[in-house]
Amino acid sequence: MRLILCLFLLLFFNNCSLNKGSKYWTEDSTKKKDEQKKLLKILKKSDDITTMTLEEYKIYIEDYTKKSNYPDISK
Repeated sequence: MRLILCLFLLLFFNNCSLNKGSKYWTEDSTKKKDEQKKLLKILKKSDDITTMTLEEYKIYIEDYTKKSNYPDISK
């Protein structure tokens, strides 16, 4: 029984990723939620771009370029 338990634990820990560079370890869900709230607020103001601040406009443009179908020429 102990042998089966040891094999199970060995297989379980062998499949776990402890890589700190992994996107799942470094992803911050609260920060992502805050960015989404800001983006929604900015998109509501997007009807009249002249009322946006420079920071809001920058976030709006970054989101717009992420959704565009243009190729990435920076590579």
